[in-house]
Amino acid sequence: MKRVLITGGAGFLGSHLCEHFLKKGCAVIAVDNLLTGSPANVERLSRNPRFTFIRQDVTLGVHVPGPLDAVLHFASPASPEDYRRWPIPTLKVGALGTHKVLGLAKDKKAVFMLASTSEVYGDPQVSPQPESYWGHVNPIGPRGVYDEAKRFAEALTMAYHRSHRMPVRIARIFNTYGPRMRRDDGRAVPNFITQALSGRPLTVYGDGSQTRSLTYVDDLMDGIGRLLASSLNTPVNLGNPRELTMREIAETVRRLARSRSRIAFKPLPEDDPKVRRPDISLARKRLRWEPGVALEDGLKRTIAWFRRARGGVAVS
Repeated sequence: MKRVLITGGAGFLGSHLCEHFLKKGCAVIAVDNLLTGSPANVERLSRNPRFTFIRQDVTLGVHVPGPLDAVLHFASPASPEDYRRWPIPTLKVGALGTHKVLGLAKDKKAVFMLASTSEVYGDPQVSPQPESYWGHVNPIGPRGVYDEAKRFAEALTMAYHRSHRMPVRIARIFNTYGPRMRRDDGRAVPNFITQALSGRPLTVYGDGSQTRSLTYVDDLMDGIGRLLASSLNTPVNLGNPRELTMREIAETVRRLARSRSRIAFKPLPEDDPKVRRPDISLARKRLRWEPGVALEDGLKRTIAWFRRARGGVAVS
């Protein structure tokens, strides 16, 4: 890969991707409308002559002169707080945005990668979730705007692959955490860390028995790189098969942050998944990939970043 375009490039995952490919020696073009992304995430990358930032809403199309080797579509609100706040932009970037950037990849004869999500499985009735599982999704619930946007994006990506013989990659990304997550992100790890560092109660929904599987961002970047370099055109789970309850995650964050915050329980949100655990057999076999960063190590790095960010030095 010599020249790659990343939509959502100023977001949490997108900015890490930009850094990942710059370290590989690639020229990187980041596209972001900054709805949920932040210029601070790519500020230091702007000093690299191989990095270009374009502020643009991909649902309106993207024009890039010159060749592209890969187009990675990571633009989308990704937390429940964000897609409840912006339901229509979430649907539009999954549908119209995916269509626009697929067209760009087709014109450039580039590999296309879609950042899909474990949310395509909804509130699963199968655990762990293999790629063959079709999911259990409420299409009109509050989470449906994100779930169905990503399911449609997968369908459109596969249609382009079948109709135009385009090389495509679909990464079904499970819960990922690390530096550059927003404090107001709304997802569990940044919520717990922000609350623990400020001495506020850690909010756990339901009785805390629902599970998540957490992947540190560096492990995910490695998985994405391996998937992009592969020949797999069908969805691939990228996540950590270690399953933890929300209460366990909250207690681990509290301990590592040396916080005296108590844990406060609130009602479970509508359609909140009860379990989340990936079957990564395909990634292990075809990509030779599995997560390597231990939860405590990843959380320590993330907590340290949040401490620096609170002090005005938000660097990783």
